[in-house]
Amino acid sequence: MARTARLSVDIGGTFTDLVLLASDGATYSAKVSSTPAAPEDAVVTGMEQVLSAAGLAPGELAEVLHGTTVGSNTLLQKLGARSGLITTRGFRDVLEIGRLRTPGMFDLTWDKPEPLVSRRYRLEAEERTLADGTIKVPVRLADIQAAGRFFENEGVESVAICFLNSYKNPDNERRAAEAFADGFPWIAVTASVDVLPEAGEYERTSTTAVNAYVLPPLRGYLSRLEQKLRARGVTAPLLIGNSNGGLSSSAVAREKPVFFISSGRSSGAVGAQRLGAAIGEANLVAFDMGGTTASAALIHRGVLARTHEYEFRAGMSVPSRFIKAGGYMMRVPTVDVAEVGNGAGSIAAIDPAGLLTVGPRSAGALPGPVCYGLGGTQPTVTDANVVLGFLPPRLAGGSLELDVVAARGAIARQLGTTLGLSIEAAAFGIREIANANMMRAIRAVTMERGLDPRDLTLLAFGGSGPVHACDLARTLGITRVLFPPSPGVFTAMGMLAGQVEHHELRSAQSRLELLDAETVGLLRTEMRMAAVTSLSAQGYDPSTVRFSDEIDLRLEGQDAALSIPFEGFDAVALRTAFIAAYREAYGYSPTDTVESVALRLHAHAGNSEPLDFTRLSPMLGQDGGRGDYRRDVWFERHRATDTPVIRREGVTAALDGPAIIEGDDTTIVIPPGATVEPNATGSLVATLGAAA
Repeated sequence: MARTARLSVDIGGTFTDLVLLASDGATYSAKVSSTPAAPEDAVVTGMEQVLSAAGLAPGELAEVLHGTTVGSNTLLQKLGARSGLITTRGFRDVLEIGRLRTPGMFDLTWDKPEPLVSRRYRLEAEERTLADGTIKVPVRLADIQAAGRFFENEGVESVAICFLNSYKNPDNERRAAEAFADGFPWIAVTASVDVLPEAGEYERTSTTAVNAYVLPPLRGYLSRLEQKLRARGVTAPLLIGNSNGGLSSSAVAREKPVFFISSGRSSGAVGAQRLGAAIGEANLVAFDMGGTTASAALIHRGVLARTHEYEFRAGMSVPSRFIKAGGYMMRVPTVDVAEVGNGAGSIAAIDPAGLLTVGPRSAGALPGPVCYGLGGTQPTVTDANVVLGFLPPRLAGGSLELDVVAARGAIARQLGTTLGLSIEAAAFGIREIANANMMRAIRAVTMERGLDPRDLTLLAFGGSGPVHACDLARTLGITRVLFPPSPGVFTAMGMLAGQVEHHELRSAQSRLELLDAETVGLLRTEMRMAAVTSLSAQGYDPSTVRFSDEIDLRLEGQDAALSIPFEGFDAVALRTAFIAAYREAYGYSPTDTVESVALRLHAHAGNSEPLDFTRLSPMLGQDGGRGDYRRDVWFERHRATDTPVIRREGVTAALDGPAIIEGDDTTIVIPPGATVEPNATGSLVATLGAAA
């Protein structure tokens, strides 16, 4: 049997990570510098490296899996398409009004995010669909044509169409979208019923506007990437990681990019769930620290926390049922991740009050930290770590030599002198502030949900997660820290654990006791047919498609709903399950009337075999190590400790800290008073004692 492989790629702000899993179980990795101006170039460079290491040709790839930051960076940097919106007359300002909330009641410095579609490009059409789906006023197509001519003259590249109550009856919206596409085929168009056929005018309008805003940039990037892959002989399908931790075809991502805004980062959480299952760890905090951001996700009782609503914002993004209106609303399936703008490339500076701050600004891949020698002039977390001895003289498998002298100089000039601190003390302060920032993300998915972090295991990955994990764990009272195989490329590895998926949604607004089984059955059948049609069009055998159902339920008069899984429809059993879930989420058991909101279908296709961490061969990559040695490491502010530095493959039995464990993809820091030992999956498990 011919040897084949699956290749996964995760693009970060500083490095692009690649993992190749061969059909014989061998795994290979590569880490190359990201190329922000043309992200596809780093993908191709890394692919050639990892294929060469594996002895495979591009044509022997069976799948290429890709997590991309193009969508999130487009929103963050406001580099999306010039977008327009056509909506029902009288609803032009839904995006502006939003939810009439602020994310912080007492934050007087908060600025409301500018709508992605400016008011000039939000136009109205004469039409009206009633709440029960009756079309009272058919859409006036002359309004659609007039809007198209205006958008064409203004250079608008992408248009969202969102009509009132179209989720109940999409006829007016469909006619408008078809007429616009026929008249102006060079302008991309997104109909709200194609991305979110659900009640909630603001949520639906915002989700559709985000889709329209990022559609041209993501479509252009994926087209360029596929062209370069094909030019190098890759014939395998390109699958894109979505925000829910699953995979979808490139064709789907080009039409519905709103489902891929958090592409990549969710894959690490899915990999964490699979690894936890392999070693019997049902309660984990997955902590991922990269070059630009750090994030945390919760696996509780073996279940990865997910949600159907997400707000994208700069700086601190915390999933919470209480914090709303801080960013751009997307009601799409997503892994529930708390993220903070603090990574290895985060810039340290002195604020106007004379205090040391770290992040959210990042040096990125270019110019990068000062120690990279690529033109960076502002000290970062990476510069602090190399000055303190936590990082080796070379990174990325030995391909990147660090300039420690330059890092020390930058910290001294820009921070130490002003603050009256030694270089090491200033660097130590950078590290402590970065740790404090990142602990906010971990607390958001533990303490803010009523969970004691001391009962959980911290699973640390990302290029810099293992450098900071033990410090974070000790501060939070966590005594077990898990370092997976090749943690520096673990997000790309997690993508290999994802499955091709498709989601369907149908409105089902009713009191639960009045919702009859026949109606539910008809909607479920309709959703299954739509899912099979879509997955078949992507090349998947209908016989491999598997389904799971959920119903969104809420208390009468409330807005927030909980998703309850079910197989056979039973209103009494669903009410009981909802009350239990409500108590878990909010702390008490209500007796109010329960309403149904919507039905959800999750369909998975292709190979259902989960990634088995116990059967993987050790990761192979570039060996930039220099053998075991010793160096000074500043575990404390005022003194350095002579610390052994050990290659990861040399850790074959339990050892006591302090120790620095170096791999090709990351460095693991074991502080004094801790012990570390390997387990059956090739992971390392650290047990923390009292702080020294």
